[in-house]
Amino acid sequence: MAIKPIGQRVLLKRVDTETVSAGGIVLVDSAQEKPQEALVIALGTGGKNEDGSAFEFSVSVNDKVLISKYGGTDVKVDGDEHLIVTESDILGIIN
Repeated sequence: MAIKPIGQRVLLKRVDTETVSAGGIVLVDSAQEKPQEALVIALGTGGKNEDGSAFEFSVSVNDKVLISKYGGTDVKVDGDEHLIVTESDILGIIN
C-alpha cells in the first residue's frame, strides 16, 4: 500500500538516531527522543495560495529535512513508520 498525501502535506520517514551516547551508554527506545531529521518520501497534491496562484513546495523528494518536534501525524505503512506533516512543520533542508 502506498500513501499519496493531499494538499500541502508531505510524507516523511524519520532518520534513525544513534542508540549509543557519546559516552558509550546504550540508550533504550524509551530514553530516546523522536528524531527531528527526516527524509521526504512524497509530496502532496499542492493547492492554491491566497492570491489564487498554484502552491509550489520548497522541498523535493529525497531531501533530508529538519522537522518540528511535535508536528505531524504518525502513520504505519506496510510495517514501516512514517510521518505526514504540512510543509509549514518543516523547519529547513539539511545539506
